[in-house]
Amino acid sequence: MDAVGLDSDGREFTNAGEMWREEIGGEAENEKRQEWYRKGVGYWEGVEASVDGVLGGYGHVNAVDVKDSEAFLRNLLIDQFGGGARHLVALDCGSGIGRVTKNLLLRFFNEVDLVEPVSHFLEAAHKNLSPENSMVSNSHKAVNFYCVPLQEFTPEVGRYDVIWIQWCIGQLADDDFVAFFNRAKAGLKPDGFFVLKENIAKDGFVLDKEDRSITRSDLYFKELFNQCGLHIYRIKDQKGFPKELFAVKMYALVTDPPRRVHGTRKKMRPNIPAVIKS
Repeated sequence: MDAVGLDSDGREFTNAGEMWREEIGGEAENEKRQEWYRKGVGYWEGVEASVDGVLGGYGHVNAVDVKDSEAFLRNLLIDQFGGGARHLVALDCGSGIGRVTKNLLLRFFNEVDLVEPVSHFLEAAHKNLSPENSMVSNSHKAVNFYCVPLQEFTPEVGRYDVIWIQWCIGQLADDDFVAFFNRAKAGLKPDGFFVLKENIAKDGFVLDKEDRSITRSDLYFKELFNQCGLHIYRIKDQKGFPKELFAVKMYALVTDPPRRVHGTRKKMRPNIPAVIKS
């Protein structure tokens, strides 16, 4: 990756490869890589299991975050699956305390599985998604809770209509990012898709040395999607976040090239800045 970047201490890197070699080494399995992931999880183990905690002190953006995600998801579900009856199943990656599952996914999906490496977050999700604390019912419920980091997680084959990944993929090194999506593709049903919602750097990347995460640019993400064999079906900019935060984009990703009607051009949405740093 040729992207130029910097870390939270102000150090500049000529490219992402240089940064990754320093942070995790050059081998697939080594102590530096394990330390990267240990420190990342360790940071979040010290964070309160609350909406304000998982949103990095910006709990007040929860409502607008859910509102824009809902508009994005609703149209995607109609486009992909139509209005017919279908038992919908989602996977919430980096689910934290179950915020996205409770406020968004359970309104659309009959079953939702959660995967989260921070144990006290997942315990809070169990509580938050219990029948007395949420809209859980026999027809819309959280089913499985996996306490596993994404770089070690393999979804059940053919189980999911949507795999939702929000504010967690920055913890993964590039090669683990690609490996995760390659495994996760097998977890999708026919016509299933990914939604990736993530912070966006203006250029290159920004490395946060405190929580061991990387904020990638739009171009950086697109290069990784290409390596994963994924195609962008739709993009939307999150609106209404505080100006001091990173911009946030939502990407709908599919495994096959999107079908286009002959003689039509794809509508492009304006690139409007907006954001979060959790």
